[in-house]
Amino acid sequence: MAVDQLLTERRGDVLVLTLNRPDRLNAAPPSLFEAITAAVADLDGARAILIQGAGRAFCSGADVGMGALGSEDPGAATHAALTQSYNPAILAIAKAGVPVITAVRGPAAGIGCSLALAADFCIASESAYFLQAFVNIGLVPDGGASWLLPRLVGRARAAEMMLLGERVPAAKALDWGMIHKVVADDVLDDTALALATRLAAGPTVALGAIRRGLAAALETDLATALAREADDQRAMRGTADAMEGGMAFLQKRTPAFRGA
Repeated sequence: MAVDQLLTERRGDVLVLTLNRPDRLNAAPPSLFEAITAAVADLDGARAILIQGAGRAFCSGADVGMGALGSEDPGAATHAALTQSYNPAILAIAKAGVPVITAVRGPAAGIGCSLALAADFCIASESAYFLQAFVNIGLVPDGGASWLLPRLVGRARAAEMMLLGERVPAAKALDWGMIHKVVADDVLDDTALALATRLAAGPTVALGAIRRGLAAALETDLATALAREADDQRAMRGTADAMEGGMAFLQKRTPAFRGA
């Protein structure tokens, strides 16, 4: 079932993951996020990941089903779904060795909002909106939202999203610095794939190190960041892509990176 819920396709060096429950606005059961985790763990040479939703939505949130709501301990059921299924997918994206792009049209709500914003680049269509609706049903944000949103938009705007539970339209999300770009609905797919293809043609090892550095910088002091940069730079100097980049610079041509 998880295979049908998540479509996987290679487009050149880009791994395209499509949430495939359009009749439910791609509401995500735990098995769908488990499929995302498995796909990210087995890139099979892909050098960028693009995550999108089938139909008119990106992801309308988690779908834990009546099993959790009807259980003797719904809190325990929800906790299990988060720790065993949803959270591992968010962590897998954060730790991926290649760039990750999300293409959002329609709602990115709840865990879908966390998934969309976990990417390096979130491109939204004009119809897109981002929603932390948990407070409206007496719950709290999850999927890393309480960690990610204050770092993206600051405490005040994160509080606005979480405590008021109102939609943030794409244009407002762009103004807040939450996302990378807003485009017309009919060019969203092509725009996102073009960016993913551009990143997939880059120096993959260095891009992975840059991703790790950005994540680490949120939690470390300047001295630690400087030391990590020096260590990473030493490692990058030994890659084939760095040698190609240097030669291309000297020869005044476009480098042809191989991802090694």
